[in-house]
Amino acid sequence: MTQEMTLVSVNVGLPREITWHGKTVRTGIWKSPVTGRVIVRKLNLDGDGQGDLAGHGGLNRAVMVYQLDSYRYWERQLSRNDFSYGQFGENFTVEGLPDAEVCIGDRYRIGTALFEVSQPRVTCYRLGIRMDEPQMAALVVAHHRPGFYFRVLEEGEVGAGDEIVKIAEGPERMNVAEIDALLYLPNHDIEQLERALRIPALSRGWQGSFQAILENKKSETAEQEKPGLTSQSGAQPAWFGFRQLKVSNIHQESASVVSLTLTPADDRPLVAALPGQFIILRLQPTPNGPTLLRNYSLSDLPSADRYRISIKLEPNGAASTYLHQQIRQGDLLEVAAPRGNFTLQPATRPVVLVSAGVGATPVLAMLHSLAHEISPREVWWLFGARNGDEHPFARESHDLIKALPNGKRFIAHSRPGFGDRLGVHFDHAGHITVEVLEKLGTPRDADFYLCGPAAFLRDLTDRLLTWGVSEDRLHSEVFGDGKQFAPGVINQSQARPHPPEGSLDSGPKVSFVRSSLNVRWDPKFSSLLDFAEACDVPVRWACRTGVCHTCECSLISGSVGYQPEPLEPPAQGNVLICCSRPNGDVVIDL
Repeated sequence: MTQEMTLVSVNVGLPREITWHGKTVRTGIWKSPVTGRVIVRKLNLDGDGQGDLAGHGGLNRAVMVYQLDSYRYWERQLSRNDFSYGQFGENFTVEGLPDAEVCIGDRYRIGTALFEVSQPRVTCYRLGIRMDEPQMAALVVAHHRPGFYFRVLEEGEVGAGDEIVKIAEGPERMNVAEIDALLYLPNHDIEQLERALRIPALSRGWQGSFQAILENKKSETAEQEKPGLTSQSGAQPAWFGFRQLKVSNIHQESASVVSLTLTPADDRPLVAALPGQFIILRLQPTPNGPTLLRNYSLSDLPSADRYRISIKLEPNGAASTYLHQQIRQGDLLEVAAPRGNFTLQPATRPVVLVSAGVGATPVLAMLHSLAHEISPREVWWLFGARNGDEHPFARESHDLIKALPNGKRFIAHSRPGFGDRLGVHFDHAGHITVEVLEKLGTPRDADFYLCGPAAFLRDLTDRLLTWGVSEDRLHSEVFGDGKQFAPGVINQSQARPHPPEGSLDSGPKVSFVRSSLNVRWDPKFSSLLDFAEACDVPVRWACRTGVCHTCECSLISGSVGYQPEPLEPPAQGNVLICCSRPNGDVVIDL
């Protein structure tokens, strides 16, 4: 670089709470210039702070850098002349250091401090708030001007006017704009991904994202569509929308659980699901009544001939009552293809399958798969039921564990029945807890797969993490409302999903499967994300402009239009709700 490199302005700001779209957002995006010299520390500058430490700040994002050249560029692009230093949320406004030339791992001396380039800016809706331009997060990526973060290698003092001196070059010579595009834009080249992963200075978060994309790319076949950016995408569904399957067998598993075996109603074969996946049923118990959409895990060995689901009869449960009391052998049901990312992963480590109640279903499919291949892995089947009458799959799971050379089985009854004998029908009176696992000698380095009631999952997950189980080896499935993710929002609604205020009686129907909500689309909303939020449907999002794919989820049926078009489309069969609107009736896995 021949251009003179200078620190033009040092900008700091503490987090503040603002009102935005009816939400209270905590953000440190507002930065203002300071005079004199400022001490730079490992986590930030004196007088500076971040409102959302999950997305900003920390050792790898201590100092945000943006260039005067990009200021001039956006003034032309946006026809504006009202920018001030710190406008883009940066700590250092600099002359020089363009994104197309600065490489990850490059080191610079500024004042008495030493810095290393760690990653590009994280796409964030709060930049759009600060700039009063909602699409700004997408624009900085599309125009290859994201800016970047410094890691602080040596603390020191800096001030406006300091010369920026390049000390060392990073390996692989991948510049900031190139790394940013590799994550957020289409055509993730395998060679480039491998190059990026060879850069030690690249932050762990970006390395993790590239590793996930690389693994997906390597697992693709010539017939598959490319995966989306996030792990939410999963494999492409075997068919789009719903098809009719025939109920070929009905079996009572326990006092409250019945299994239905479904087979093709035509000549088209099924596609074997991955162990742990679920299907979605579209039910209409009465001719003029509401349509019900429900998720049910497949509970048998993955097969291209049949699917088995197991349904617990819930008090006042319209769908479960219908399936238990009205469905007969030979009836037809509308079924969406298997999907879901709670699946058994290949490994040689021990595997621990922990479930309670009807939560046994997805992990039972995993147990079937392990037994079918006579896996040499150490396999633990830990199951909790109320009593023997409420213990589904007792004989089935017992036989599967016996077929495994290293299988272990442990049954807990929270309220043993009169005929339940300790040591015969169950092994422990009470619930499955970490203390129980520790007493059994359950290995902490195992892969844990958990499924059951929400409280059971929450408590057990927290305790397992405290016990020392690695977070990346904890896998869980819970149906019903999903977990929300809205960075910086501090007053997230806890209300149950409901029709929006002033809901319409006509128009396309939007069905949120996990929330059991069917509502008519109102065109006053700019996107399906805005609509879902108005319904208090739990959603996940970050950029709100079609960049990060945090909001990506399964589109079960129907089609959408995008405005704006996402920088990279979602995986086949998925939808980005942050920038889409329904073209007609849609069914979404939310």
